[in-house]
Amino acid sequence: MELSQRITNITGGGSDGWDVFYKARRMIAEGTDVIELTIGEHDIRTDPIILSAMDISARGGHTGYAMVPGTQELREAVATRLAERTGVPTTYENILITPGGQSALFAAHLATCSPGTRALFIDPYYATYPGTIRSVGAEPVAIATHAENAFKPRAEDITSEAIKGASSLLVNTPNNPTGTIYERDTLQAIAQVCQEQDLWLISDEVYDTQVWEGAHLSPRALPGMAERTLVIGSMSKSHAMTGSRIGWIAAPKEVITHLINLATHTTYGVPGYIQDAAVFALAQGNPLEEEVAAPFRRRRKLASDILAAQSTVGLIPAQGAMYIMLDVRATGLSGEEFANSLLDTHHIATMPGESFGTSAHGHVRVAMTVADERFKQALQTLVDHAEVLASHKAS
Repeated sequence: MELSQRITNITGGGSDGWDVFYKARRMIAEGTDVIELTIGEHDIRTDPIILSAMDISARGGHTGYAMVPGTQELREAVATRLAERTGVPTTYENILITPGGQSALFAAHLATCSPGTRALFIDPYYATYPGTIRSVGAEPVAIATHAENAFKPRAEDITSEAIKGASSLLVNTPNNPTGTIYERDTLQAIAQVCQEQDLWLISDEVYDTQVWEGAHLSPRALPGMAERTLVIGSMSKSHAMTGSRIGWIAAPKEVITHLINLATHTTYGVPGYIQDAAVFALAQGNPLEEEVAAPFRRRRKLASDILAAQSTVGLIPAQGAMYIMLDVRATGLSGEEFANSLLDTHHIATMPGESFGTSAHGHVRVAMTVADERFKQALQTLVDHAEVLASHKAS
C-alpha cells in the first residue's frame, strides 16, 4: 500500500524551511536559554475578559454542535466589521466561520483551484502557502519580488508564463514575513491583472489591525473586485486568540454556499463557546485591538532606532505586522547561514529569509514577540554579530 501523492507531496518533497526553528526548540528542550524571535506568537495571552466570555458560554451549555457556517451572531458581527472598515456591502451570507485562518486558506484554494491548475502567490510568502496549494491538487507558482522595492509586487512581475493555466492569485497585506503594506497603486495593478486574466484573488488580511505606517486597503474594496475576491480573516493576531482557532472567509454568496458544503464534510464548524467569545471580543472594538497591537508598535520603534545607528544590517520598511525583515547580505552569508551562526553563537533564534521563498535570500525575519528589554538586547546583539561577520569578510 502507498500513501497518496497529494499527502506526501505537501512540502514538495523537500525541507519546509523551518530547520533553524526546530534546532532552537531542541536547544530549549535541553535547557539552553534561547531568545526566540521566530514565530508570530504574542508574548501576551488572550485577554481574561475574552476568556471569561468563553467560560460563561461553555458553562451555559454552548458546547454541542454549532451551526456549520458559523453562528448567526458571529457571521453578522464579522460582516458588520468588514462593511464598516472597507465600505463594501457585506452580510452574513458573505461569511463562513472557519477553524482559524489556515483552514480558510485551504478552503479558499479548494474553492478556486481545480486539480492541475496553477495558483499564484507572492514571494516572500508565509511558509504554508505552497503546501496549502499542493494539498488541494493545484500547482504552486511563486511570483518573485525584490528587496529594492520593499518586496512589493509589480504588474510586470506577474509574467504571461506564470499566469498560463492559473486560476488564482494569493496576496498578503500587511505582509508576513516582510512587514510591507501594499499601497493603492500596487493593489490596483494586481486587480487589473486579475480582471484581465480572469483570476480569483485570495487576500490574506489577518494582520489588518497591525498597521504602523500608511493604511490597510482591502483589494475587495477596489472597483470590480468584490465579485472575484475571497478575504481571509482571523482573530489570532488581532485579539491574541491564536490557540482558539477562529477565522473566516468573506466572499460572494455563491462561493460561501459551496464552502458551507465543504465545511459540512470537513471541519463541521467551530465550537460555539469559542464563537461566542469572538463575538464578545469584536464588540470591544478598536481599543482592545489597539491594546493587543501596542507592543509591536513600540518594538518596531525600538528596532528602527537601533538599526538607524549602524549601516551593516538593512531594514525593509516595516509598515505593519509583528515582524521586521533584515538584510544581512553585508555579512557574506545567506539568511540560513546567518541565522544558524547567530543561534549557535548567541542563542538568538530568527527565521531565515529563505524559509519564505527565494526572494528574501540573505535576509532574516525577526518576530517582535518578546518583552521590550529582551527584544532590544537581542536585536543589538544581532547587529553586533553582523558587524563582526562583515568585518571578517572585508579583511
